[in-house]
Amino acid sequence: MPHVEVELPVAAPPEEAWPVVVDVLGYPACMESVDAVELVEQPDERHRTTAWSVRLQGSVLRWTETEVIDHAARRFDFEQLTGDLGAFSGHWAVRPAPGGGSTVALHVDFDLGIPLLAEMLDPVAADALRDSAAQMLTALERRMLLQGAAR
Repeated sequence: MPHVEVELPVAAPPEEAWPVVVDVLGYPACMESVDAVELVEQPDERHRTTAWSVRLQGSVLRWTETEVIDHAARRFDFEQLTGDLGAFSGHWAVRPAPGGGSTVALHVDFDLGIPLLAEMLDPVAADALRDSAAQMLTALERRMLLQGAAR
């Protein structure tokens, strides 16, 4: 299964970066590639189910994922329940960085669900996902800095 990791150092401290990262319902407002994120269910503070619609290389991908949120560790893990991909899972995390900033990370494992074309399509999909993830992290950084300036 292909694995994609994207990390971005940001000027915001972890306590400011984490609320922005975990607020996935706000992603469509700051990310061009994210058309919609809807809350399906949230039985408690640590668990939620969300439905996503994201544009990737001219295609619209839709899925529903379950998320397990660990506020103390500033990490949330996700896994596709249903959707367009064969498999999609990973995590978002915020770690302290030297100088008072943070490192925001997105790690994803995926399977396109097309075994006969995997050898040809997986590297292309991984590159597209890596580019999209980098754009998402940059958008989150802008949102963090705007929120920090508003304080």
